[in-house]
Amino acid sequence: LGSVPEPWTTYKSIHAVPAGSIVRVNADGVCSVKSYFSLAATWKGLEEIESEKPEDAVSIRDALLDSVRHHMVSDVPVGAFLSAGIDSGSLVGLMSELNTGSRKLKTITLAFEEFQGTASDEAQLAREIAEYYGTDHTTRYVSEGEFQQDLPDILEAMDQPSIDGINTWFVSKAAAEQGLKVAISGLGGDELFGGYPSFQDIPRWNRNLAWAAGHRMLTSGYRKAYQAASYVFSLPPKGSELLALGHSKAGAWLLRRGLFMQQDLGGWLEPEFLEEGLIRLSLMEHVESKLNPQPDTDFGCIATLEASLYMRNQLLRDSDWASMAHSLEIRLPLVDVGLLKAIGNLTRHSNGKQLLAKAPRPELPQKFSARKKTGFTTPIQKWLNGTAMKRNI
Repeated sequence: LGSVPEPWTTYKSIHAVPAGSIVRVNADGVCSVKSYFSLAATWKGLEEIESEKPEDAVSIRDALLDSVRHHMVSDVPVGAFLSAGIDSGSLVGLMSELNTGSRKLKTITLAFEEFQGTASDEAQLAREIAEYYGTDHTTRYVSEGEFQQDLPDILEAMDQPSIDGINTWFVSKAAAEQGLKVAISGLGGDELFGGYPSFQDIPRWNRNLAWAAGHRMLTSGYRKAYQAASYVFSLPPKGSELLALGHSKAGAWLLRRGLFMQQDLGGWLEPEFLEEGLIRLSLMEHVESKLNPQPDTDFGCIATLEASLYMRNQLLRDSDWASMAHSLEIRLPLVDVGLLKAIGNLTRHSNGKQLLAKAPRPELPQKFSARKKTGFTTPIQKWLNGTAMKRNI
């Protein structure tokens, strides 16, 4: 999955306290674990609320302003991470409205020379958003040399292995260099407003592959035929599990988010170690457990899975260690229970990201709100290849 899913850790006898839970400990050890919040139950409850105005952007604006206002409470200046995307751009617009102090709002953008002139280069567009909202903007370029220099510290700072966090490490470093102790991030916008491709892909797979449910012999035969054909046609490895997983919410999510399928791991890990790990992990059951109780809509199910698994185990955890390594506190107005309860029944009805873009005054220009999603990426593959080549030399 690219990260270690809670409650497991890389230590066999140590488990994480599950999110939204209270653990009671006495002289004999852990005596009870009690959940006090369920994301699945929250989404299920929201689906029972019928809205007369699904496009009620005014309600969304008020709720977003309220969340941002609370997250800006601080006795030190609060800055913001700014990309060319809707999430951070809209938050910067809302923050600018609420910034009543004499100092301009500080915004930070991460940039890489390798991305210049490509769709992944957000520096110029982010600069335009900063000018539009009148912020004190900094574009921080990171080179391959700086990555190689910082890599030992990055690995040392990780609490657990992760394929992410490099971007947050460097943007947090840049924020600290500007004297910031607190920064706002747009993390959580995709989970709340349906910004990931999974919100379209998973329901489509479920509809088209519903007939495959329960046909084990058919899915097994398909898997073998697909794997044989892949040797000739270089097919995507995960395609072999399409019939086995694509008909259910949990299976389709695992197919969409998983980096590797179970059969791909045999060449990487010892058979006994792999077997024990897969039994203990019980990954399908783990994913399915996040949908208890199962929300009634596709949107609610996928939002629950993305937030409970990908966001919680990878995005939030990586943001935590990468920012705190630079003594920076990251605040997330879009990861807020009050906000979810206020607008969750609205975002699921329409293109929520456009409603988010319309929330600031002035609203985020269409040039940015209509731009295709690119993600917060780094040229990590090129850097790692360069590092490996130098070590071989």
